[in-house]
Amino acid sequence: MEDMIALLTQLTGTISGYAWGIPSIVLLVGTGLYLTWRMRFVQLRHFGHATALVSGRYDNSDDPGEVTHFQALSAALSATVGTGNIAGVATAIALGGPGAVFWMWITALVGMATKYTSCTLALKYRVYHEDGSVSGGPMYTLSRGLAEQFGMKKTGAVLGFLFALFTLIASFGIGNMVQANSVVDGVRYIFPELANHSTLLGVIMGAAVGLVIIGGIKRIAQVASRIVPFMAVVYCGAALIMLMVNITAIPEALWTIVNMALNPYAVGGGAIGAAMQYGVARGVFSNEAGLGSAPMAHAAARTKEPVREGLVAMLGPFIDTIVICTMTALVIVISGVWGDARPEDLKGAALSAHAFAQVFGDFGAWVVGFGLIFFAYSTIIAWSYYGDRSAEYLFGEKAVLPYRIVYTVLVVVGASVPLELVWNFADIANIFMAAPNLISLILLAGLVSKLTDDYFDQKRDQQS
Repeated sequence: MEDMIALLTQLTGTISGYAWGIPSIVLLVGTGLYLTWRMRFVQLRHFGHATALVSGRYDNSDDPGEVTHFQALSAALSATVGTGNIAGVATAIALGGPGAVFWMWITALVGMATKYTSCTLALKYRVYHEDGSVSGGPMYTLSRGLAEQFGMKKTGAVLGFLFALFTLIASFGIGNMVQANSVVDGVRYIFPELANHSTLLGVIMGAAVGLVIIGGIKRIAQVASRIVPFMAVVYCGAALIMLMVNITAIPEALWTIVNMALNPYAVGGGAIGAAMQYGVARGVFSNEAGLGSAPMAHAAARTKEPVREGLVAMLGPFIDTIVICTMTALVIVISGVWGDARPEDLKGAALSAHAFAQVFGDFGAWVVGFGLIFFAYSTIIAWSYYGDRSAEYLFGEKAVLPYRIVYTVLVVVGASVPLELVWNFADIANIFMAAPNLISLILLAGLVSKLTDDYFDQKRDQQS
C-alpha cells in the first residue's frame, strides 16, 4: 500500500509540474493583466466604492438573491482564507524560496480584476429557482453568456459542463482533503501524542462539516460571516504582534522577497523559475482568482446590480493574499526558518507553526494550530456549496444530498492521506477548472466593461 501511494505521489507530482508550467502561469497571470487593462484598473479606481458596498450602505432587502454583500464575501473568503494562508505560503517558501511570495502578490493584484469580471458575469447570468434560491457561476456564464453574446450555444454548453465536472472533482481536493490533511498536520505539531489518531480527527471534522452544509448557502453564509472575521482578527493579530516585535527586520524581509524573485545573480535562474511556479500555484490556490469557484458564492448576493457584487468580490484576493498571506510570509522570513535553516521534516502548516513559535513559544504554535482549524473548517463548508452547485448543474437537484454525504465522508479520508499527494491532486484539479473559466472571461470582457461604464454613469447621474 505504501509503495502504491509513493508511486501515485510521484506520478501526480510530475503531472502537477507540467500542469503548472510556464504556459499555465502565462494563461492565468496574462488573463489577469488583460482584464486589468480592459477594465481600466478597476481594482485601483473603485476600491473605495467596493468597501462601501461591503459596509451594507447599498443593501436592499427587496432585491433578488439569498444573502447580503457581506455574507456573500464572507462565504467566498471562507473558501479562500484557509490553509493556503498558512500551509500554502509555507509550502511555497519551502519549495520556491521567499521569492515565491512576490509572485503570490502579482497573482493577487491582477487576480482582483479577474475576480471582478467573473463575479459580475455570475450575477448577470445567474438562474432563479421557484423556491427563491439562485444558482450561478462560470457554468451558467459559459452556457448562457456565450449563447447570448456569440450564438455559441453548443460550445457554451460543452464548456459549462466541463467546468462543472472539474469543479465537482476539485471540491474533493482543494476544498476538502487538502484542508482536512493540513489540519492534522498542524495538530500533530501541537499535540505529538495525537500523531496516530488522524482518522479520529477526521471523523470529528466530518461531523462538524455535515451539521452545517446540510442547510445550504444560507446556513453556510451565516456560519462563515461569524467565523471569518473572528479567525482573521485572531490570526492577523498574533502575526502583527510578532512583526511589531521585529519591526526593524521587516524592510530586509521585504527586500529578500523581491530580490529572490527577480535577481538571477542572487539565487540563479532555476531558482527564479521555481519561485514563479510555486508562487503562482499557491497564490491561485489561496485566493482562487481565475478558478471560477468564488462566483458561485457571490451569485447568491441580494442585488439587482451585477457590477456591485463584482466590486465586492474583488476585495477577496486583496484580503486573502496581500494582507493575510503576506503576514504569514513575513513571519516565516523574519524568523529565519527557511532555506538551509528549515528543519527537513517541517513543511506546510507545521513550518508556519514553527516560525510563530520562535517568538511566542508554544503559544505561537497554538495560535497557528487553532487558526488552521478555523480556516480549514470554513473552507471545507464553503467548498461544499461549490461542489453541490456543480452536482445540481450536472445531475439535477436529486444529486445534491448524495454529494454532501460523499463530501463529508472524504473529510475523514483526507485526514489520513499523505500531504504531498493531496497537494498534487489539488494543483491538477485547479488548472483544469481554470481553463474553461478563463475562456469565458476573455470572450465576455467587453460585456463586463460596458456593464461597468453603465453602472458608474448611472451612479454619477444619481449624484448630480
